[in-house]
Amino acid sequence: QVQLVESGGGLVQAGGSLRLSCKASEPIFSINTGAWYRQTPGNQREWVASIVIAGATNYADSVKGRFAISRDNAENTVYLQINSLKTEDAAVYYCNAEIRRTVSSRKETYWGQGTKVTVSS
Repeated sequence: QVQLVESGGGLVQAGGSLRLSCKASEPIFSINTGAWYRQTPGNQREWVASIVIAGATNYADSVKGRFAISRDNAENTVYLQINSLKTEDAAVYYCNAEIRRTVSSRKETYWGQGTKVTVSS
C-alpha cells in the first residue's frame, strides 16, 4: 500500500520559513495533482495549495505570496515552501496526492499522516 510520507514540520518563529516535503513511500508511476491542506483543532481541514503535473499552481488567498508549492516529478515529491510565517499558519499540514501507481493503474487519492507546524510569536 502506497503511503505519503511528510516531513519538514516543526517549531518556527513568526516571520520564519519552513519547507515541507511529501514523498511516496514506494516507487510509483506518477503523482498527478499534488496538494497541501492544513487543519487546526476543532476546525475543518482547509485547502492551502495545489499543483498539477504540468506545474500550474493554485493557492488559497490567505497564503498567496508567502507559500510556494512545487514538485520534483523524477522524485515523485511535492514540496511546500512556507515563508513569512504567521501565528495563524500554525496547524497540522497534510499532503494530498492523486497517484498513478503504474502506467496502467487508475488514479487514486492518498493522504499523508500530517506534519505539525508550530509558530511562536
